[in-house]
Amino acid sequence: MPLHPEARRVIERARDTNSDPAPIVLDAQAMREGFQLSWTMPDHLPAVGSVRDDVIPGPGGDIPVRIYTPDGAGPFPVFVWFHGGGWTIGCLDENEFACRTVAAGADAVVVSVDYRLAPENPYPAAADDSYAAVRWLHEHGERWSVDPDRIAVGGESAGGNLAAVVALKARDLAGPPIALQVLVSPVVGHPDDGRASYADFADGYFMSKASMDWFFEQYPRDAADLADPYLLPLRAADLSGLPPALVLGAEYDVLRDEGEDYARALRAAGNDAETIRLDGLIHGFFGLLATDLTDASKAHAHVIHALRDAFAKERS
Repeated sequence: MPLHPEARRVIERARDTNSDPAPIVLDAQAMREGFQLSWTMPDHLPAVGSVRDDVIPGPGGDIPVRIYTPDGAGPFPVFVWFHGGGWTIGCLDENEFACRTVAAGADAVVVSVDYRLAPENPYPAAADDSYAAVRWLHEHGERWSVDPDRIAVGGESAGGNLAAVVALKARDLAGPPIALQVLVSPVVGHPDDGRASYADFADGYFMSKASMDWFFEQYPRDAADLADPYLLPLRAADLSGLPPALVLGAEYDVLRDEGEDYARALRAAGNDAETIRLDGLIHGFFGLLATDLTDASKAHAHVIHALRDAFAKERS
């Protein structure tokens, strides 16, 4: 379908304010500062029981997290969320609306993880922090009213990459059981893999190929890392035995095709994987642009339903 008018307005606003994620500068700190200046917390946020910041011990020091607890008495299932930003920018604040919405709707604790960022902390820092957070919640989550046997993971863009990587690591390392992996516009392949969405939406649709090329200059240490499935899950030789997946993507997004390819690969390996394409939308629809795009609520509803279903199966 045509580009949604709301998405078009986001693109025009980003172009007018120079807040398009494209790498106008090649300095990560300047990118972060520009992102902070261009983004503001929504005025109206969904109500939850409580929101607080804490830390989880990680391989490189304490990992900051934000904990969204729904109303009522626990223990609650937990949805561990990883923000986007090309492993290089992004923060806990950017997904405040989405995390609150999911916590209230799914009746689950949402733990948003502020993993270490590249290039100061290149691969595998973000992946290691993400897995460490999930493992800690499985072992100590009762401190935060979390049921350690009902854990799901999710993220958007680079965060979707980290959620997929956590699922792989949990399988390979006999780690925590994962009830569901929610992969929103996940980075699971490489910009030069030749997928049509990279050609069709290379420029002018909020997330560009140039942006993704720049992010890939920040996170991997060298070319050898690109063969590692804990960096690019589509490189995995074996995708069997993974948790069910819900893969959501935007029609007008360079990352659209690799997310759908990953879902097909998961199904081919014997896993359950559902794919949902949000027609007319652009990159960032779930978290960063949730209050700019009315149809983000449809994506939130899909995730809430999938989480409720997955957690109910784990309980039975």
